Amino acid sequence: MLIPCPWCGDREEVEFKYGGSADVMYPREPESADDAEWARFVFFRPNPKGKTTERWVHTAGCRRWFTLVRDTVTHQITPA
Repeated sequence: MLIPCPWCGDREEVEFKYGGSADVMYPREPESADDAEWARFVFFRPNPKGKTTERWVHTAGCRRWFTLVRDTVTHQITPA
C-alpha cells in the first residue's frame, strides 16, 4: 500500500506507523475520569467498514504526523 506523506510524497507502508483513529478524543477532564471512561479511551476503538479518519507518522522519513482518510474495504487513501 502506498501512503501519501504530505511532505515526502508517496511511500511504501513499511515506512510508516499507524497512530490510530483520529476520531478518538482524550477525556476532557482526565483528572476526574473514572475507570470506565479510561477503559473506553484506552481499549475501545471504532472498526468501521468504509471510510475512516486515521493518524499516521512517517517514521522512516520526515517523522511527521498527519491525518488521512482510508477506506477499510478498498484501502483507497485520500488526504483529510
